[in-house]
Amino acid sequence: MSTAHQSWAKRNRMTLTPLLFLLPGILFFAAYVIIPIFQSFNISLYEWDGLGEATYVGTRNYEELLTDRNFEISLWNNVKWLVLYLLAIPAGLFIALFLNQTVFGIRLYKSLFFFPFVISQVVVGLVFSWFYLPREGLLNAVLTTLGMDTINVLGDPTLATYGIIAAGLWPQTAYCMILYLTGLNAVDPEQVEAGRLDGAKGLKMLWYVILPQLRPATFIAFVVTIIGALRSFDLISIMTNGGPFGSTRVLSFYMFEKALSEYGFRMGYGSAIAVVLFFIMLFFIAYFLWSMYREERQSRH
Repeated sequence: MSTAHQSWAKRNRMTLTPLLFLLPGILFFAAYVIIPIFQSFNISLYEWDGLGEATYVGTRNYEELLTDRNFEISLWNNVKWLVLYLLAIPAGLFIALFLNQTVFGIRLYKSLFFFPFVISQVVVGLVFSWFYLPREGLLNAVLTTLGMDTINVLGDPTLATYGIIAAGLWPQTAYCMILYLTGLNAVDPEQVEAGRLDGAKGLKMLWYVILPQLRPATFIAFVVTIIGALRSFDLISIMTNGGPFGSTRVLSFYMFEKALSEYGFRMGYGSAIAVVLFFIMLFFIAYFLWSMYREERQSRH
């Protein structure tokens, strides 16, 4: 190695060292995330069964989506997931506020609330499937005890989606709780004490003192919850497999059905659904990033 090259490396080692550590992660991210995104865009313009020769069809796959009733149902179900899944954020916040207190048995309470986060989504799906069983399930046992009629949650097209969302909210609330517990540990006690001196307590203390310091945790909770709602797949696959009568399909599950399951092998059409889902996710993430950036700029000025 030449002397000039050695001196350049020494001068820039503070820049080169972190880049070299980041390089493997960047390469993996590009190979498994960035490049497949562009490949999905490309495949969505073709009619292809995954094995034979691909036929270029332009925007025909996207035009077909506009008149596809199953795509409309899947999109509407994703909207339901988005709206109802956001309930995990305030629920996680209030559980975290409770667990942040010094009360008797708090370690046991924390373990019980933390438990859903560490178990697999497949296990969650199976547990709630048993919970919703028409005859033997715990839900109908309770309803019968109360003198009410039994219901077949997963067998009713109008209730099945809400039953699956309720199952998904269980571990998602636990995740948001953990985020807020971490954020509460970083709350400045001096600001809390100053708020008390100014007469703030209860909801006023929460709104004006605690929540502003929990903005980073809230941002992460929103992003993770929205992405989780949009890419919901495993619970639907385990609990209903898209039924009854396709009423619980979401975009990710419909994409799988069209591209990879026995019903389709239409890679181009599945990729078109994936592209739509990608843009929906991108819209929400870009909005939250812009909101955080704008708030930081305002706080600096």
